[in-house]
Amino acid sequence: MTTTPTATTTPAEALAPAAASTVTAAHLAAYRDAVRSALPATDTPTARLASPVHAFVLAHTVAEQTVAALTAAETGPVSVVHLGQDIRCLRLVAPGERVTVRLDVLGARREPRGTRVALRSRLTGDADGGAEPFAELLTSALLVGAAALDPFGDISAGAPAPKPAGTGEPAVATHEVTEEWIARYAHASGDLNPIHLDQDAARAAGFPSVIAHGMSVVALAVEEITDRYADGDPSRVRGIGARFSSPVAPGEPLRLELQPDAAGQVVRFTGRTPAGPAVKSGWVQLAGPGADSGTDSSAAPTGGSHER
Repeated sequence: MTTTPTATTTPAEALAPAAASTVTAAHLAAYRDAVRSALPATDTPTARLASPVHAFVLAHTVAEQTVAALTAAETGPVSVVHLGQDIRCLRLVAPGERVTVRLDVLGARREPRGTRVALRSRLTGDADGGAEPFAELLTSALLVGAAALDPFGDISAGAPAPKPAGTGEPAVATHEVTEEWIARYAHASGDLNPIHLDQDAARAAGFPSVIAHGMSVVALAVEEITDRYADGDPSRVRGIGARFSSPVAPGEPLRLELQPDAAGQVVRFTGRTPAGPAVKSGWVQLAGPGADSGTDSSAAPTGGSHER
């Protein structure tokens, strides 16, 4: 994937950087294959479609650049803790498509450990003319050690998670996260933070070992839900949300608890390790079978809750 930065506004209440990139079929496949390496292989037409979480992969670099700009005036070290993620999508990223990511900082609030920020990323693509976003992401993060950024805006704006209609039969999937799986995800996603790859760096950051990316756990849960409740078709995913509670280390069993509603269109999920919840308040919203992936009004990007 090649990235061309576009114009950026300089620090103020609303940093609004943007970047455009052409997404290759190989990049899309490498990411989804990395996530699904913990699952049985499938040979279906939908197996080559993009992961719904790939929208986050495309937005992540712009978010990192924004955080760097927001914390440029800090005199001490700053670390970023991903608190929550919300993705609303009308369709999947298409191979060969040129995607533009535009990001706004919605707000910042001081907390005892640093500053909490809310970021909104909107993705447009040339596959549908680029007139309207096909995906919108809301990210909540704590900038630990950040104290120079003045509070502004609203960090709690956005639509709530979809409400389930009734209760279906729950399911459980258990996986053992390995260092190899974490490393493969890191390279496929482009998130090469040393805490995921280097034991010494992870220990220096206060972890007993390298840890899995929070979004890798979410992506794995989305694949389990897609296989079980969407006939393996990721294009039916219209929304994803989760909050992050604690890290997942290699060698630990990861228990994904899935609770569909009666129609199988809203699936709640939790990711647990022996230490307790790692991902909580998770949800995936699915379109019904045969739904038009470009015109489902219930899936229009509308935002989501940032509060933890």
